[in-house]
Amino acid sequence: MNIDASGLSFADANGPQVTIKEVTQNTVTFVLSNTDLSLANALRRVMIAEVPTIAIDLVDFETNTTVLADEFIAHRLGLIPIVSTQASSINYRHECTCVTYCPECSVDFTLNVSCTSNNPMSVYSRDLVSSHPSIDTYIDHEDPDPASGGGGKGVLIAKLRRGQNLRIRAIARKGTGKEHAKWAPCTGVAFEYDPHNRLRHTTYWHEEDVKAEWPKSPYHFDEPEPKDDEPFDYKAKPERFYFTVESTGALDPTDIVIQGLEVLQAKLAAVHTSLRKIAEDQGEVAVPAYM
Repeated sequence: MNIDASGLSFADANGPQVTIKEVTQNTVTFVLSNTDLSLANALRRVMIAEVPTIAIDLVDFETNTTVLADEFIAHRLGLIPIVSTQASSINYRHECTCVTYCPECSVDFTLNVSCTSNNPMSVYSRDLVSSHPSIDTYIDHEDPDPASGGGGKGVLIAKLRRGQNLRIRAIARKGTGKEHAKWAPCTGVAFEYDPHNRLRHTTYWHEEDVKAEWPKSPYHFDEPEPKDDEPFDYKAKPERFYFTVESTGALDPTDIVIQGLEVLQAKLAAVHTSLRKIAEDQGEVAVPAYM
């Protein structure tokens, strides 16, 4: 993704401010300011647990003569990242009217491999054949290491010896990380505030000197360092939050942030609507309409 992150910010004097620090293929680093800790932490949790993706949920084994058990292979298949940019076009399982699964709520993947040579045969996620034209397994072509899903091969599923076969049908469904970690779009969300520990929310174990024994935060340049004789402000609150979002490959990191904000906004709107209804039912002055 070719984005010049230097100086890129979205500021609103009356609301939260976002400043993008760096954007790469799999990560985005930004600063969220002019807000409080509860909202920043809510965004972190939503990005991890409530941004929908697609993952393999059911596996039907027709043939498996490898040394790996069916359950082991099924677990590995479930954790393979699937490109989920079209996840909005698929229904959730509980929203679909079908009995088990159908094209409206699932994507079929098939795998049929056999080893006929004397050398071991490696089976990767690229060998899975998708029934959907735009939903397929994620393959990192820039990473040369196949062990991490790169090298244009994807994730290693199994290794076969001569005469071994693996034939399966896998059903991928739409879901969120709060249901199962395989649907989480992030490998992790780094979240930090108060790089100089001015608020004393963290207690550092030390022998003699905290500053000499503990490394500085990578964001210590972004905020002024407090003086040694500076009085402690017990009323101070964190206002700047440093995020780094790393994607599994199912979604672009920027899409994870945007969709996380949309989910959080929808949740706040639902709470606001409920409060208005309660106030109106009790004959009280309703809160203003949600914008």
